[in-house]
Amino acid sequence: MGKLVVSLDNVVIKEFQITKERTTLGRRPYNDIVIDNLAVSGEHAVLTAAQSDVYIEDLNSTNGTYINGKAVKKQLLSNNDVVEVGKYRIKFLAEEAEDYEKTMILRPGAFGRAPGAVPAGAGGPAAATPPAAGPASIKVLNGGAAGREVLLTKVVTTVGKPGVQVASVTKRPGGYVLSHVEGSRRPNVNGQPVGEEAISLKHGDIIDLAGTQMQFVQN
Repeated sequence: MGKLVVSLDNVVIKEFQITKERTTLGRRPYNDIVIDNLAVSGEHAVLTAAQSDVYIEDLNSTNGTYINGKAVKKQLLSNNDVVEVGKYRIKFLAEEAEDYEKTMILRPGAFGRAPGAVPAGAGGPAAATPPAAGPASIKVLNGGAAGREVLLTKVVTTVGKPGVQVASVTKRPGGYVLSHVEGSRRPNVNGQPVGEEAISLKHGDIIDLAGTQMQFVQN
């Protein structure tokens, strides 16, 4: 599921392997991860593991929980995310870090040089079929990047506009699922907003994310 590396003033003070569904973090000694500092609440936050996904949720702490400098209530953790509680920095390292890729920003021309992004083809119906090299892809339907496809060859692919709205598509043994990661508005799949739980994707599903429409394509 991954591990957490706790540091203070850039000095690593402990590492913690995530091995169970619920891992608590706080100042009280009964927590799984104990940080004995007055800036940390007795029961500060909880990490919940669901298959390959790990979420962190702030438990109404006094000083809040931050991810990469932004205050959060509940959020899906991505590889190399830095959780901040008080002066402590907790880096999340996924088990399959080499299979993660950076967030792709959906803006005109963004996919032209992005790793894993390929032209949809010379136009016509054939563009709806994903290349044989990848089991599935996401095709952009509108905006300046319309017609581009992003191959889902990684375990986790994040799409959206950082700071506005971001979602993740996770490859699981039973198929692909989409989860809300960041933003006050949630992405829609076939017109229905994504809730707290990840939603399974099937061929032809339409994803609406930060004003961009995309289609999930799978053989």
